[in-house]
Amino acid sequence: MRHILTKFSSMFDDEDWLPAEGCEILDFRSLEGTSRYCDPAAEEQICSMLASRPLNAVHWIDSGDYHYMTALWLRNLKSPSGLVLFDNHPDDQPDAFGSEILSCGSWMLEARRNPMVKEDSESVYLSIDLDVLSPDYARTNWDQGSMSLEELFGQIRKALQGKTLAGVDICGGITIAQGASAEDLSINRRTRDRIVKFLDALT
Repeated sequence: MRHILTKFSSMFDDEDWLPAEGCEILDFRSLEGTSRYCDPAAEEQICSMLASRPLNAVHWIDSGDYHYMTALWLRNLKSPSGLVLFDNHPDDQPDAFGSEILSCGSWMLEARRNPMVKEDSESVYLSIDLDVLSPDYARTNWDQGSMSLEELFGQIRKALQGKTLAGVDICGGITIAQGASAEDLSINRRTRDRIVKFLDALT
């Protein structure tokens, strides 16, 4: 599958990591109003960039502060697809600003309203937040779960049984500015590389 990486912070640069040579990079670091919340002006600019990019790809979203990008990618669905989320948080909590503004904690509310997101579909879109993993496998700026990487891979295989893969996105990590150590960055690089190999083998 094609890899598309979106930069909102310094995270991928801090890790000195790319998923593949020739990976397309969409750089939104100069765009204001994107951290944790996505204001309407920023949303419009992001959506204009995503509209011409394929959903059937691996989308590397940046840290969990930008997980709302899943809802924006799902707007590119052309046929019904289920959504399978791996996250240590439900991301379906109403925000103080109301449902009009997307956030990393409320984006699932929009996803559920998307008429193309249907559970009983022949295809599945995967959204993975690395905070679902234990700190042995990932270091993030959110509280984390206890899943191992092999457990995650097993759950993905199970979710895809008898289904086609509509697309994937992955978020999660931590920047040096947020306190990341060299060990944190190394663990995240290693885990990302293993995810790339796993997804490449699936497709």
